[in-house]
Amino acid sequence: MPRIGSNKILPNICMMVVSILAVGNEPFLKSYNGSNLATTFPALKNIQRAINEHGLGDKVKATIPQNADVYDSGTDGPSAGNFRSDIRDLMTQIVSFFQENGSPFLVNIYPFLSLYGNPDFPVEFAFFDGGAAPVVDGGISYTNMLDANLDTLVWSLKKAGATGVKVIIGEIGWPTDGDGSATVDLAKRFYDGLFKKMATKKGTPLYQEDIEYYLFSLTDENQKSVAPGDFERHWGVFQYDGKPKFLMDFKGTGNEKMPIAAKNVLYMESKWCVYNTDVKNLDKLPGNMDYACSRADCTALNHVGPCSKLDQASRISYAFNIFFQMNAQDVETCVFDGMARIVEANASTDNCLFPLALEDSAGWKIGARVGPATVLFGLLALLSVF
Repeated sequence: MPRIGSNKILPNICMMVVSILAVGNEPFLKSYNGSNLATTFPALKNIQRAINEHGLGDKVKATIPQNADVYDSGTDGPSAGNFRSDIRDLMTQIVSFFQENGSPFLVNIYPFLSLYGNPDFPVEFAFFDGGAAPVVDGGISYTNMLDANLDTLVWSLKKAGATGVKVIIGEIGWPTDGDGSATVDLAKRFYDGLFKKMATKKGTPLYQEDIEYYLFSLTDENQKSVAPGDFERHWGVFQYDGKPKFLMDFKGTGNEKMPIAAKNVLYMESKWCVYNTDVKNLDKLPGNMDYACSRADCTALNHVGPCSKLDQASRISYAFNIFFQMNAQDVETCVFDGMARIVEANASTDNCLFPLALEDSAGWKIGARVGPATVLFGLLALLSVF
């Protein structure tokens, strides 16, 4: 297996503030059908060995960010927690390696996904307001899903003989569109509770150390796969252009304010592609709508978000415009069999933004996509709020 080149990645670590290197991301998801089981652990060992050989082993640790589906407890509470039976031996080897090398266990936990995937999941248990019916396990009362999930991991580590492994939340967040439970109001409610919990620095009933949390994500990503659901493109606490979505209280002290928007954002020309209402023959309209939405991001038109409430003509305009913008305002992408036209008046409504394409400082037209530096900062460097 190839190892990290001595003249490539590792010397550059000295130029950055890096303490953790992620080997893959959620490689043992059930949906991958075991395709990464044979390669991930050897890759982890190779990378940590290369780090050590470059004299950085005391500062930089390699780990494998995991989805919380690598462990479970059924319906018996956290104390029944253990690593999945199909990967238990492998996970035991991995967490033993973590313990020997001082590497953390990074786990991605999304209470929203528990709510999304299970209509019987108690809604209040996804939040931190104290309104949920408690789950009592061994004398411990759990009132939120995050604590219960983390303590299930604690039990899993204990049964694997790795109680000394540090736990870090590698991803946590709440989407703002793409599902009935993915709204700005619910996202704000989730983050308000999360930040108050973080401010206590008390961890969980079983893991009482201060826990590092990393938010997912910085900005929306309009090219992310929607196979799991339309919400996948709406995890950002900022819009695609770096504008904040809602008031936030990062320190959990009750002093909420709007996060600072990105500065010096360059937009392309003030041009929008809209539905030409003069066209009378609408036979080709459904096909053109399907074409636009299969190649651009129309997820905002679905579910319960503000853009879902547009009238029919505005919905068509939204679809045509998002395709036009994601193709860097190429005039050839605003035709649609003569059903579209370019206008200079902002097509947005009071509640629904019709995005303008972005242009980076080098003049590279990137459509309505997030710039690569923003994605790197938000997803790889990780945004710590403390």
